[in-house]
Amino acid sequence: MNIIIKKFGGTSVSSISKIERAISYIKKARKSGYSVVVVVSAMGQETDRLLKLTTGLDEYKKTDDISSLLAAGEQISSSLFSILLNKNNIKGKSFQGWQLPIHTELSYHNSHILKIETKNIKNSLKNNEVPVISGFQGINQLNRITTLGRGGSDTTAVALAASLAAKRCDIYTDVAGVFSADPRIVKEAKKIDEINYEEMLELSSLGARVLHTRSVQLALKYNVKLQVLSSFTGKKGTMLTKKNVYLEKQIIRGIAHSNNETLFTLIDVKNQPGISATIFNALSKENINVDMIVQSGSAKDANVTYAFTISKTDAKKAEAIMNKLKSKVRFNDMFINNNICKVSIVGLGMKTNAGVANTMFTELAKNNINMHVISTSEIKISVLIDEKYKELAIRSLHSIFKLNARKK
Repeated sequence: MNIIIKKFGGTSVSSISKIERAISYIKKARKSGYSVVVVVSAMGQETDRLLKLTTGLDEYKKTDDISSLLAAGEQISSSLFSILLNKNNIKGKSFQGWQLPIHTELSYHNSHILKIETKNIKNSLKNNEVPVISGFQGINQLNRITTLGRGGSDTTAVALAASLAAKRCDIYTDVAGVFSADPRIVKEAKKIDEINYEEMLELSSLGARVLHTRSVQLALKYNVKLQVLSSFTGKKGTMLTKKNVYLEKQIIRGIAHSNNETLFTLIDVKNQPGISATIFNALSKENINVDMIVQSGSAKDANVTYAFTISKTDAKKAEAIMNKLKSKVRFNDMFINNNICKVSIVGLGMKTNAGVANTMFTELAKNNINMHVISTSEIKISVLIDEKYKELAIRSLHSIFKLNARKK
């Protein structure tokens, strides 16, 4: 059976007319001989609306009832999508995560998929139906609804593609594909026709919100053929590949940025074994993810400075944790900076080309942009800068690394 997964995001199913347009792509795929399985997100800003209903209920946000509430958005969109399929003379059948089921870990939020039962989907396909699956949700061994985290419908789609051995997984979004930078900031940004899984994984984790990071990880692990394309045009988008597709002169493939960063700096932290574990264990217990970490000072210094970044949404919680630890860690002062931005360059070409960091740092220096923190891997360099220099940094780096689209 030639199965293709088509996942439609919130903007793609935000109205009847947009769902009708999505259905036109399903018709086309079926005419080409594919059996189609659809995965949908909640309509438009529905998840945000549902989340707002819990304002002031922070002490209850870790309960399974919150997951059940948030999963309701996908139940609405999958049911409506199936109804409209039938209206268009295509047999549709909606499925919630628990109706397959999609088995997840025990955790109710940001849960991970363990296994997907495919019998009901296959039976539906045999009946010439188009199964419409609610993304973002599953069920744990306690028979309670779980959610996969924001953007989790992408992960649902890729996991289904792997479980069904699908020929391809198409992720429809409000953009034409993956771009070399945010086209709202860099007018010359170009759409990338093919990108390596590793590069896409880095870009996703560093702020490029085209794909959910976990969906890229799954696609890489199970070799899922994955395409990102526009729901508005349906034209060919960006295909993920295992190939190293960079050109000799194009070492960097893309630039990502994130405004959702808060920098904590602890001054005069006692330099002794176990201090780092004390700080970061306390944050970990509250499910606060730490990104960039810098310790300044030598082994001979009695005191050192710690700097680390976390999500802005966790800033108040982290501040309270650090204040509780002050007597134990014995730092003299704490600075919290919310007016920062992380800018990253990504490319497999960095593995075999020297001087990339020097080019990046020199270009930023030319523009009088100071770097607060630097983080590197084999295929990326990230710097933390003042937010007011974000657009200047992105545009100048995009130009110096010759990523600008060629004028026709």
